[in-house]
Amino acid sequence: MHETPGVVPAPRLVRIADVAAEAGVSSATVSKVLGNTGQLRDDTRQRVREAAERLGFTARARERESTGSITVALLTGDSVGRFSLPILLGAENALSLGQIMVLLCDTRDDPLREQYYLDRLAEQNVDGIIVTGGPTNPRTSLRTDLPVVYAHAPSTGAGDTSVIADDERGARLLYDHLTTLGRVRIAHVTGPSDQRSARVRADATLAAADARGLSLAHEPLFGAWTEAWGRAAADILLDHAETAPDAITCGNDQIARGVAERLRERGVGVPDDIAITGFDDWDVVVEGCRPPLTTIDRRLGEIGRRSAELLLDAIGGSAHPGIELVEPRLVARGSTLGVV
Repeated sequence: MHETPGVVPAPRLVRIADVAAEAGVSSATVSKVLGNTGQLRDDTRQRVREAAERLGFTARARERESTGSITVALLTGDSVGRFSLPILLGAENALSLGQIMVLLCDTRDDPLREQYYLDRLAEQNVDGIIVTGGPTNPRTSLRTDLPVVYAHAPSTGAGDTSVIADDERGARLLYDHLTTLGRVRIAHVTGPSDQRSARVRADATLAAADARGLSLAHEPLFGAWTEAWGRAAADILLDHAETAPDAITCGNDQIARGVAERLRERGVGVPDDIAITGFDDWDVVVEGCRPPLTTIDRRLGEIGRRSAELLLDAIGGSAHPGIELVEPRLVARGSTLGVV
């Protein structure tokens, strides 16, 4: 396994059973020595203490062994909570199976605040960290010796564990859905070209068209993650009659709602004339759109749940390096199906 320079890999969790094996005694004997109870020979107590010291069996490890208590921190730069809160809830659903406490730390994408929290978390004997945020651009590894799992945005560290949505699969699901409905002149409007999620969804849409021997009605339009950009992009597409689409896939739900509003203002029927899809399944946006948006549920709760499971494994000494993809879900509504 490759390690990222400057990043200390997560240590294996040492348990009472490990100390017992090292000292050549039973786990019950180790518990008596560490708890200073029972009738034991002095040389036995000394042998156990020396074994615990060699293995780095800390006071925190003793507490965890005796109480089953684990503390996990969620470190996020997503101040609004659009992505971090569903991930937090998903993580808590997995972590609540035991005696586990979750601490929420908002870094506001400030490196100084992030380092401050890392220092405080180490002082508080936190057992592991889930890192998340809003943008999905890959981020550098945390400089910590605590077990870490990166949720929603992957780490650049080859030895790190990341759990992210399969955005490529989501874009293909949308394209397949539209072509199944008979749409063949499909355009794509998305966010900034320097953001991973925008590039992945645009590239996947192009690849899906190519796989069917089709071309997009217009080259992908990159802009902002806003309704205002959606409205402007709709004008661009409508003003080029030779490439007028019969469907528009959008990089997120806000863009899609802006497109829908502008089409309606210009007398274009949705979905009769042009079908529209979003991405993210943000309830306040998809239900507020007229008609309600067909979109992709990236299953943020599942990302949180799976991240928590992998973090518990890492805390227990069984890390799983690499990037794990969570399968998205197509949610079809009126913007492609009409009145149902």
